[in-house]
Amino acid sequence: MNHEGCQMNKITCICLGVRDMARSVAFYRDELGFKTDCVEDSPRVCFFDTSGTKFELYPLDLLAEDICPDDPPMIGGGFGGITLAYNVARREEVDEVVELVRAAGGTVVKEPQEVFWGGYHAYFADPDRYYWEVAWGPDFEYDEDGMLVF
Repeated sequence: MNHEGCQMNKITCICLGVRDMARSVAFYRDELGFKTDCVEDSPRVCFFDTSGTKFELYPLDLLAEDICPDDPPMIGGGFGGITLAYNVARREEVDEVVELVRAAGGTVVKEPQEVFWGGYHAYFADPDRYYWEVAWGPDFEYDEDGMLVF
């Protein structure tokens, strides 16, 4: 099937459904330093500016209802099969980010360590148990916008 003129090749926003807006806004904005225009502690929605993509927090129950009002997705506590990543330019930054997360009340799931592909990484979970990988690789390069180049 030919779909000339219609292609998807970017992610413009990543939305996390959160159980407690105030707790999540404080975690990302106040503790981890994500940039946002949100000044309220518990806004209806909060967008953060990241390099190339907006990052959004939205109440989990409202997100489930928005997806399908008649049969919203189940809201459970299991692993959803998705991770977010924060790649860094220096190996030491993995340790620095993990300590920032720990001080912010996040859960360090996997302490910083060498990884089979030659890099150094760790995993943490935010207050809603969304998993993040913090990773450095010896061959990681970034463009002028901070985008990881492979």
